[in-house]
Amino acid sequence: MSELAPAIPGVEFRNGPTLVVFFETDCPTCRGTVPYLNRLACSAPVVGISQDDETATRQFQEQLDVTFPVQLDPGLALSRSFDPMFVPTMFLLDTDGRILKTHCGFEKSALNALAADMGCARVAEEFDGAPSSKPGCMSRHLVPQADGERLAPISKSPRAAAASVIAIADGEDEFEYCFRVFGDALPVVPPTPERVKRMLGGTDLDPAEIVARVPPCYGEASVEKIAANAVMAGCEPKMMRVLLPLVRAVCDERFNIHGVQATTHFAAPLVIVNGPVRNELGFAYRQNVFSNVARANSTLGRALQLILLNIGGGRPQGIDMSVLGNPGKFSYCIAEHEESVPWEPLHVERGLRPEQSALTLFAGEPPHGVSEHNARKPQGVLKAICYALRTVWTYRDCMRSEAIVVMCPEHARTIAKTGWTKRQARDYLYENTGIPVREYETAGDAEGTRGVAGYKEIRIDGELCYQKFRSPEDLRIVVAGGTAGKFSAVIGSWTVGPRGSQMVTYPI
Repeated sequence: MSELAPAIPGVEFRNGPTLVVFFETDCPTCRGTVPYLNRLACSAPVVGISQDDETATRQFQEQLDVTFPVQLDPGLALSRSFDPMFVPTMFLLDTDGRILKTHCGFEKSALNALAADMGCARVAEEFDGAPSSKPGCMSRHLVPQADGERLAPISKSPRAAAASVIAIADGEDEFEYCFRVFGDALPVVPPTPERVKRMLGGTDLDPAEIVARVPPCYGEASVEKIAANAVMAGCEPKMMRVLLPLVRAVCDERFNIHGVQATTHFAAPLVIVNGPVRNELGFAYRQNVFSNVARANSTLGRALQLILLNIGGGRPQGIDMSVLGNPGKFSYCIAEHEESVPWEPLHVERGLRPEQSALTLFAGEPPHGVSEHNARKPQGVLKAICYALRTVWTYRDCMRSEAIVVMCPEHARTIAKTGWTKRQARDYLYENTGIPVREYETAGDAEGTRGVAGYKEIRIDGELCYQKFRSPEDLRIVVAGGTAGKFSAVIGSWTVGPRGSQMVTYPI
C-alpha cells in the first residue's frame, strides 16, 4: 500500500491526484522546472513548498511568473517530514493523501509521466531548448553548516558592498576617462553619484542587493552597479524596470552567457521585448527595428553589453574570442510588432499571458536578409525564407542549430490573410528546409558531412534531402519591422542543446 504523506496545512486532495513540489529559490534546476509546472497547473492541482522565507519566495514567484499556489515551510518542518534528498522533488499524492510516485531533479520523461498519471497532456517536448534532464540541489534541511546546525532558509537576497567612487585627477576629462576605462569603443555617460542616484529612482530594490553574478568572471551585479552601467548607456530611470529582469535572464544558466561570451562564433544576446511595456517605454518595432531608431532599444541593449563587459569581464581583447564579432555587441534589441497581424506574439508562445510584458533572449548571429516581393501565396513567401534557413551555421550542417525568422508585416499578412496561423507557417518552414543529399556526394570532408549518419531523410518537392532542423520548436517567428517593403530576416543560433545556449523568456 502507498505511504500516507504528512499533512500539509490548507491543502486538500479532492480533485484527483495532486503534485507537491519542494524547491529552493536559488536552485537553478528548480527555476528551470517552473515553466513545466506552470503548464501542468493549467489542468491539474500543483502545490509548491518553498524552503526559503517570504521575501525570497515572493521574488521567485514574481520573477518566474509562478501560476500555482506556493506555501512556505517555517522551520523546514514539512521538508523534514517528507524528507526529500534534493530539490526539486515532486510527490504525487492521491485523493487520500497517499504518495503514489516520487521524483527528484528535472527530467522531461518523468514530468510527462507525472502529467499522464494526472490525466494531462505532455508538458515537455524533446527539442524545446532545455536539456532532457538535470540534477538538482541538496534539500536545505539536509545541508549542514560548520557548527553542525542545518542551513537556514534564505531570508533576503545577498548584498554587495557599495560601489566604489573614483576621484579623477584635476584636469582630466571625465568623458575621456570613462571612455577609456568603462567603454566599449563608444563614449559613455560618466556615472556620477548624482546620476546613479537618479537612475536608482527607477526601482524600489535595495541598491546593495545582488541581482545576479555575471559570467565569465562572475562579478556581482548589484542594483547599484547595474544602475551605473545604465547611466553609461544613456538609459532613462524607468528602464530599470526592464534591465533588472534582463540581467537575471542573461545570467540564467540555461542561456549560458559564459559560452556565448567565450565562443569564436558570431553570437550575441538578442533581446526581444513583448507586451504593454513596448509602448509604455517607447520600444521600436516598426521600420528600422534593428537600427538606431529608438532610445529604449539602443540604450537597453547597450546597457546589457556594458554590464557583460564591466561586471562580467567579457572583453573582446581577452575572454571574448569571437573571430569576426557581431554589430549586435554594441546593442541588439528589438520589440515585436504584435498589432500588425493576428498571430500569437512570442511571449504567449512561450507560456505567458498576452497582457503580460516579457523579454526573451536568443544567442543569435547578425540578421540575414530575405527579399520576396512577388509571392502572393504563403508558400511563395515561406519558400524564400527556407532557402535562407538552409545556410544557418553552414550549408551542409544539420540538426544542431536553431533560428529566429524576423518576418516583416507585409510577408506576415500575405500568409495570415489566407487563414494560416503562425504555427502553420513555422511547420511549413521546418518541413521544407533541407539540404539535398546530392550536395554531399562530392563535398569531401566539408563541415557537416561527418554527421550524416544522424541526419533525417525527407523529400522536398520530390528531391531527397537531409532535414535541416531537429524539430519545429527549433524555429521561431517574430513579426517586426515597417509596413512598407517585403524584407524579412533569418537569425541563426549558436550551438544548441545542454552544452549550447537555450532561449529564455522572463516576465517584466
